Formats: sequence, C-alpha cells, structure tokens
Amino acid sequence: MTKKIGFLGLGHMGAPMAANLVRAGYDVLAYDPVPAAQDRARTDGATVAATAAQAALERDVVITMLPNGRLVLDLYAELLPVATPGTLFLDCSTIDVADAKAAAAQAIAAGHRPLDAPVSGGVSGATAGTLTFMVGGAAADFADASEVLAVMGGKVVHCGDAGVGQAAKICNNMLLGISMIGLSEAIVLGERLGLSHQSFFDVVSTASGQSWALTSYCPVPGPVPTSPANNDYEPGFATALMSKDLTLAANALRANGIDGQLGELVAAIYERFNQTAAGQDFSAIVTDIRDRSQEGSK
Repeated sequence: MTKKIGFLGLGHMGAPMAANLVRAGYDVLAYDPVPAAQDRARTDGATVAATAAQAALERDVVITMLPNGRLVLDLYAELLPVATPGTLFLDCSTIDVADAKAAAAQAIAAGHRPLDAPVSGGVSGATAGTLTFMVGGAAADFADASEVLAVMGGKVVHCGDAGVGQAAKICNNMLLGISMIGLSEAIVLGERLGLSHQSFFDVVSTASGQSWALTSYCPVPGPVPTSPANNDYEPGFATALMSKDLTLAANALRANGIDGQLGELVAAIYERFNQTAAGQDFSAIVTDIRDRSQEGSK
C-alpha cells in the first residue's frame, strides 16, 4: 500500500482500527497521549509519533478517533497548519453535527479534504474490521478514502455532504437506544409473567418484535453467547458512549424542532443510568429496569 496514514486516538476503538491498517500494509504513524496506548500501537506494528502534530506530517491520510467534538476542533487547530496541502482528513469520532461541519470548514480553509466518518459495530467490529462507516463530505474525497475505509469496515456508505455522516450515526444510535430499552422492558415483563429468556428469544427473534438488539446483542445471558450479557456486561459499547450519543441526538431533535418524545426520554434514561454504570455495556440497562421494577401480584 502506498498511502501514508497518521492515526490519532488509540482507545478501545482506535487501537484495533489502526492495527488493521498496519496488517493491510499501510505505513501508520500513530499518536495517543496515554503511554499504554503507545505501547500497544508499537506491538501492533505502528510507528509512534512523539507529538500529535508529528503524526500529521507528510501523511496522505490523517484519521482521528476522539471522545468529543471539542477535542476534534482543538486537535484540528494543531494538525491542519502542519499537514501537507490536500491531505485527506477522516474524523471517525462521534460528535455533534455542528462540530463536524465546523471541523470540515476549517480543514477546507486550510487546503485539505475533510470527511466525517463515524462508525458502528463496537470494539468487536473494530477488531474484526467489519465496522459500518457513515461518511459525509465531497464525493471525490469519499472515493479516495474508500480503499482505506474498506480495510477497517465491512460496509462503507457515503451519506451526503459534510456532517451528514454524523447525522446518520446519531439517528442510528437513537433508534438503537430506544430498541434496547423497549426490549429490556419486554424481557423483564416476560420474567415477571414466567417466560424464560430462551423462550422469549425463540419467539420474538422470528416474530414481529425482532430487532438487532435482540438477535445480535441480547441483554440477558444465554440466547446469544457473544453478547456482553454473557461477560458480566463488559462493554462492547459502553453506557457512557451511548449516553453521549443520545445526548447529541436529543440536542439535534430540539435544534431542528422535531417532536422526538422517545428520543428525549431515552437520552434522559441513559443519562441517569450512566451515573452508576458508565463502565458497563449499554445493554446492562436491563438490570436497571429489573432493579427499579416493583414486586407485584402476578
């Protein structure tokens, strides 16, 4: 592979994404301020930059995977002036649509080619290289980025102009959060009515209530062995991240005048749950619903 890649942000998602690029033969210059993340990058075969700015020097593509929009904008202020003109900037973070548009405008003003490219698929998808990328930006830039994105993802979709990739991500995660809470309430109701988890799964997984939340991410142990529920809710997608994404969605609902009652409610529920369960998978919401449910007569 001829492209030289700078990769900034080597957390639970970024580290395996960068590792897949290395395995595909790309020259990856990586940066993260956390020493343990740097050590893992070296083990995975990447070269570790001494500073964030160094990771953007003489790179064809610069990829960022960061926790929030403020960090993206601050980092772009540092990277854009030192990058080679025409560098392709791929931001894979999940951030506010307005921040994504602002980052794109700054990159274009500095002579670069920006794409917002948030992902879905969790840590397992990042490790397996099967993420879904939702991409916003110019069609020509998307075409140039497709080869790199395909290494890290199983599906890459061009959603529209700058910021629209982020719009797709928050819409998807709002629906996922609503689905998981509805599924969890149904499971707890089934428990109370004497329905086993396996029987619930066997019926609903092939009936009109079927959802990805059930068939791929069942929030109780047993029916789907690979779900976090079978590993004490060790996060594939942490509650803290779901709460962040749902807050972004709720903000977008309000900003655009949408009567999003369920979107607002699910954001509030996960915000509350996050106060005590930030380190758990978001599917652990079923335990909160169970704990909050009152004993009643059958």
